[in-house]
Order: sequence, then C-alpha cells, then structure tokens
Amino acid sequence: MRLFVLFFFFVFASITAGNADQTSEGFIGWHQNVGTKNAQEIRKTEEYFYFLNRIVGGTIAPVSAHPYLVGLLIDVNGLQNPSACGGSLLSATRVLTAAHCWYDGRFQARMMTVVLGSAFLFHGGLRTPISAIAVHPLYDSRTFANDIAVLYLPISVSFTHAIRPIALPSGHLLQMELSGYWARAAGYGRYSDVTTPTTNTVARNVILQIMDLKTCRRTYGNAVLDSNICTNGYGGVGICQGDSGGPLTVISGGKDVVIGVSSFVARAGCTLGHPSVFARVSSFVDWIHHHM
Repeated sequence: MRLFVLFFFFVFASITAGNADQTSEGFIGWHQNVGTKNAQEIRKTEEYFYFLNRIVGGTIAPVSAHPYLVGLLIDVNGLQNPSACGGSLLSATRVLTAAHCWYDGRFQARMMTVVLGSAFLFHGGLRTPISAIAVHPLYDSRTFANDIAVLYLPISVSFTHAIRPIALPSGHLLQMELSGYWARAAGYGRYSDVTTPTTNTVARNVILQIMDLKTCRRTYGNAVLDSNICTNGYGGVGICQGDSGGPLTVISGGKDVVIGVSSFVARAGCTLGHPSVFARVSSFVDWIHHHM
C-alpha cells in the first residue's frame, strides 16, 4: 500500500480494453502474475529481517491499531507458491475480503489460511484454514465488478487487544455521500513500486481522502461502478500489490467501520498519484449480513 500520514495490503482489476493500461494488473491471472510474486517477496523479507513494510506513503502501526486486519495465505491450483491477500474480521467466525483473491479469472484458490493478530503474514499470530467461502453471485472476474466475498472460519475466534471484529456500515453511512471524507486503509502489501527490505514491521495504515466517482472514471473509465469507492492518490498514497481484500475504514459513533474492500489500482504504479479503488461495502451490506 502507499500511505501518507498514518499507516497499510493488495490490488488488481481487469478493465475495458480502452483503459487496460491504467489498471494495476489489467489481465486475467492475477494470482500468477501478482499474488504469488508478492507473497514470495513478503516471505523473503520477513525471513531476512523478521520485519516488513508495505502500503505506500504510510507509516508503521502496531497490530492493536487495526485488530480487525486479516492476512490471507492462499494455495492456488496450478501454482507452486502461495499467493497473498488481506481481509477484515467481521465476527468470531466471518472474514470479509475481495472475490478476486479466491478466483482471478484464470487461477482458482483451493485453500486460504487466515492470519489474525500478527504484524507478519508468514510469522506469528493465530492461523486457521477457512471452512467455506461465499463469493458475491454477480462478481465478474474480467472487470472485478462486485469484488467481494465472505470467508467462514471453522472455529470461533477469541477476541484480544490484537484480534477484534470491525463493524459494518449502518444508519446514515449506508446512504452517505463520502466524497471529501478521510478514511484509513490497512494491509500487508507493497509500500512502494520498488520495495527494498527494511527493519520495519509489515502491518501498515494510510490515511486517504475519498474522491468522487466521476473524477475517478477519468482514470479507469467504466471499470469504476457506483458500487465502488475511490480514494485520491495525490502525493503517491494508496493501496498497492499485496493489499487486495484489505479494509478501508472510517470512525463513526466512536468505533471503526469498514466501508471499502481493496480491489485495484493503476498498472502504471502505486506511487504515481493514481486513485485506489475499493468495493463499497454499503452496496453489499444486505448480502454480507445474509452470510453472517
């Protein structure tokens, strides 16, 4: 992710031919071309320093700063190495993530391991395989429309200072025009277009300003739907490879609320000022509640 003032995980989209050059991974086969490569980089960096930096433009945060943040290690059919994504803990048994983390249009995941309460994707924390997944029925792997999924856990997770669920939008947040508001993204992903190992911890956050969809479509065209949220990339901030599925959050009523799921950024690079695009959780909240 590319962060700015605060703290940090994954990205991709298969956009229309006219805008394909603007997408982060504008082609089918995200796991092979992005996910597995990013996971290998994360593993190498963790094993070398046992620390890791990602999200671009942001700063390091302790696990307790985003106890709802989930890491996902993904075993993919046809690929030798694991892929990686992020997610949000919704309850003791449910995790919210991006649908393309399960199926990217070419490669199908066969298993996901959920990582909770750890600043590291490959080390520490509570780890458990999922027992089932619900992918939105209108998810389109070619365009990443409706890029949202709910994971089922086989155990009931005990909550701690480092493991705690996040609230879904309700009340005024369901219909609220968010343009101009500030939100926070978190993840385990790349923190610049050219990542070098550091001794900083992996989990990061970044503060991003939500932008109007009309302006966002100047970059991505019709790939941006009314069911998306875009954030301004001015100053080289946003999400990056490794942040897919991770949360975009705001504070409402004194508590963190997840309003977006990291979906895609520009193919040209994460730090070049292009918008970041998220699935808008309020557009899918009824479907999510059905799977809670």
